Amino acid sequence: MDAGVKRELEAKVVAGERLSREDGVALYESDDLVWLGRLAHHKRTELNGDRVMFNVNRHLNLTNVCSASCAYCSFQRKPGEKDAYTMRIHEAVAKAKEMEDEQLTELHIVNGLHPTLPWKYYPKVLRELKSALPNVKLKAFTATEIQWFEKISGLPADEIFDELIDAGLESLTGGGAEIFDWEVRQHIVDHATHWEDWSRIHRLAHSKGLRTPSTMLYGHIEEPRHRVDHVMRLRELQDETGGFTVFIPLRYQHDFVDSADGKVRNRLQARTKMASPAESLKTFAVSRLMFDNVPHVKCFWVMHGLSVAQLSLNFGVDDLDGSVVEYKITHDADSYGTPNTMHREDLLHLIWDAGFQPVERNTRYEVVKEYDKPTPLAERRAEPQQVWA
Repeated sequence: MDAGVKRELEAKVVAGERLSREDGVALYESDDLVWLGRLAHHKRTELNGDRVMFNVNRHLNLTNVCSASCAYCSFQRKPGEKDAYTMRIHEAVAKAKEMEDEQLTELHIVNGLHPTLPWKYYPKVLRELKSALPNVKLKAFTATEIQWFEKISGLPADEIFDELIDAGLESLTGGGAEIFDWEVRQHIVDHATHWEDWSRIHRLAHSKGLRTPSTMLYGHIEEPRHRVDHVMRLRELQDETGGFTVFIPLRYQHDFVDSADGKVRNRLQARTKMASPAESLKTFAVSRLMFDNVPHVKCFWVMHGLSVAQLSLNFGVDDLDGSVVEYKITHDADSYGTPNTMHREDLLHLIWDAGFQPVERNTRYEVVKEYDKPTPLAERRAEPQQVWA
């Protein structure tokens, strides 16, 4: 990058000026990862100090049966496939209650677009989960699912939200975003929810008092300019509604090992390479610098690995998601070693080890508990430390 451009960009960041589309592309063109990290860390420290948020949550996928066949997806199954499944409501409740003793605060529920499940199944399962776990927040369904509910019920999203909120819905999930630019999207997505409907549904959710995450799937066939465009669209929507709590760059996964049937469902991987750790850190940094009106940036450790998750805390990230438990959407694709579950103590030590203060939060990013600051480095060197692989 030209030294003059570098100085101009740094001056804009330090002055708190909003970066332009051209600035975002220029940041991605820089190969000075340390410089990018320093700028992003400056911004995250201004916003959040040395605090790193997490929650104790469980991911719950009620069904992997899906009418869509998105090119990147290893999770979806068609009716009748060997490992296709759909949970009965009592099965979903039993799974959710497995973590009750760990003071669970959130259930994160994402599903396939099941071709025959009736609409009423979904509010009913929320009601039963809320009845069984009244203190647990329900973060459920992507915008893609909400549009699917419109299709199968004949109801508008406004009425669908009213019933789901009455059943206990606290937040949508951020999925279904992938990359919004049609130049890329037409090659990766096989459902009907594109930018116009994704934004419509989140705008409506925000108008009803819900606070939602936003996401971006990166590292496949998109280019940096598509990532910048994606963030710009979300930034403009956030200017309008203020309803996004966090931005989550999600790392695209190759289908290394799949289910017992041996099928590789990812149709992109023959012509793609997964993002390297350096590319992931750059994406976190540029996202933090561009998305100036969202308070938090999250590294979903399941998709990035624990070491990159720790490094990301110096590249703009201030949230590490949670305990997760059985995240099938990623673990049905990759086998590179992230655990299914991180307990509260695991997350605390992961954050302390990276030199930050852990803060437990709930779904709306309200503080549940602040923990001690990390032990100073000089004291930590006095005894062997656990290494996160």
